[in-house]
Amino acid sequence: MADDKDPLPKLKDLAFLKDQLESLQRRVENENGSLLASPFLKGFLAGYLVAKLRFSAVLGFVAGTCTGIYAAQNYAVPDVEKTVRDYFSSLKKGRD
Repeated sequence: MADDKDPLPKLKDLAFLKDQLESLQRRVENENGSLLASPFLKGFLAGYLVAKLRFSAVLGFVAGTCTGIYAAQNYAVPDVEKTVRDYFSSLKKGRD
């Protein structure tokens, strides 16, 4: 219980972790020239970008579907399949 109230061990742990992170950053910068050249960071950024793109694609699909449903229910939307069939059949009849 006394350890919970004493912040000194926690501060020591945080200082140790900070030193480790700074050491790791210096080592990466010395090996590759900059922190951005780290393969770990590049992989993380690539994964983050793909996750964002996938999320936006899913969100776009959902928004498009909802918009289409709303438009179909509230407006006189023509039957695209029937319109395309009529167009192609008129093209075939025009050639004959």
